[in-house]
Amino acid sequence: MAMVTALVNDRSVVIFSKNSCCMCHTIKTLISSFGANPTVYELDEHPKGHQIEKELKGLGFKPSVPAVFIGQKLIGGANEIMALHLKGQLVPLLLGANAIWV
Repeated sequence: MAMVTALVNDRSVVIFSKNSCCMCHTIKTLISSFGANPTVYELDEHPKGHQIEKELKGLGFKPSVPAVFIGQKLIGGANEIMALHLKGQLVPLLLGANAIWV
């Protein structure tokens, strides 16, 4: 968890992703569409991607991506992000993390 924690520290939105993952692309697009500029780590390109993926799986992510942190807090994967969006709770979460402004 140490590597994931270090990568998430001091960033308002972090998405762990893979280029080959269509749901990752969807989540990155959704969050960006609100004006957020997430830090994205593509695990299939990152030199320590395999180690990061193991840490994410240790947190209960199966599959390991997408994994979204907002305000340094683990929010979840695609299902959790889409559920928050449909309930109208994603934008307030992004606002609270200073990831977007009104």
